[in-house]
Amino acid sequence: MTGDFKYVFPAIRGIQARREYYASMCPLRLIPKLFLFDEEEVVPELRAQRHLNKSRVPEMSRYVSENPDDYVFSAITASIDGEVAFEQLARESEASRIGLLHIPMTARFIINDGQHRRAAIEMALRERPELGEETIAVVFFLDVGLERCQQMFADLNRYAIRPSKSLGVLYDYRDETAEIAKALIARSPVFCGVVELEKTTLSARSRRLFTLSAIYHATGELLNGIDLEDPQEAAELALSFWEGVAKHMAEWERVRAGRVTAGEVRADYIHTHGVVLQALARAGNALIQRHPEQWSNEIEKIGSMDWRRANVSLWEGRALLAGRVSKSQQNVSLTTNAIKKHLGLPLSPEEQRVEDAFSRENNVAE
Repeated sequence: MTGDFKYVFPAIRGIQARREYYASMCPLRLIPKLFLFDEEEVVPELRAQRHLNKSRVPEMSRYVSENPDDYVFSAITASIDGEVAFEQLARESEASRIGLLHIPMTARFIINDGQHRRAAIEMALRERPELGEETIAVVFFLDVGLERCQQMFADLNRYAIRPSKSLGVLYDYRDETAEIAKALIARSPVFCGVVELEKTTLSARSRRLFTLSAIYHATGELLNGIDLEDPQEAAELALSFWEGVAKHMAEWERVRAGRVTAGEVRADYIHTHGVVLQALARAGNALIQRHPEQWSNEIEKIGSMDWRRANVSLWEGRALLAGRVSKSQQNVSLTTNAIKKHLGLPLSPEEQRVEDAFSRENNVAE
């Protein structure tokens, strides 16, 4: 009897690679019930998609549940392991593509692309059951075996390229730090005209000093844990801090004045690179919390630091590895330590641990 029961989806029929496929809409409440993952214990060569990264799911779920009026999810792609029938609603040439897709309830649905979206939807429905009546686009392919499903997964992800972090920040209107970073660029002469808004790396010939992603990450570090009343106050503090820093970075001003190129400054100095901006912000955060009224006077001390790449006795192993700027968190921490020491700020227990390990390594090397 169960073989007589069917799912019926309104669908549009299409052709790719001489095979039929179907585009439909599915209520969110049905997504967790219909679409299955491969069992986790199955080895990769016998699965049809990647292993589910469970750490990604809560963030995606929060995105849906916290933005019920303007979230966006792209289509799920799935294979149907079972006999299907397409019932045309009309016989005319174009209208014949529209109809009802009949799928036996005994059929198995395997996700080729969108397993994290599926898991996030399931989690979000627990928080907001009312989302169950909303829909998501689903593209159905007919399953022709594991090898074809695996090839589909490879093909669907072959040319998928994540946008750069800078472009993601530029187009993000939900993230408060992103809004502050963009406001800094628009309002402050420090950053106006010298920030790369799309790329996360700068070529040797680039006329920009900074990337938007570097300013975003650094500003997040600056404001972390500081008790502020509202986003406007946070934006004002960030603006004051970076303008205070810029007063004591002569090379930044020389670029804005056109007396030297951005490429020359980046080649000879480290203070425009993301690792140093982030370290400056961490040190600035500690300075603001320790001297909430006098921090702007204390920041003047950074003007006496030697930021040249050639200053290997200070920066090698911290901001530089074999003469090249390194962006690892270890290097951010070690660069922060150097700046905090110069500003007369104590190191946190974790920073001291990193510093002690660095000192031991240097002593062994010597």
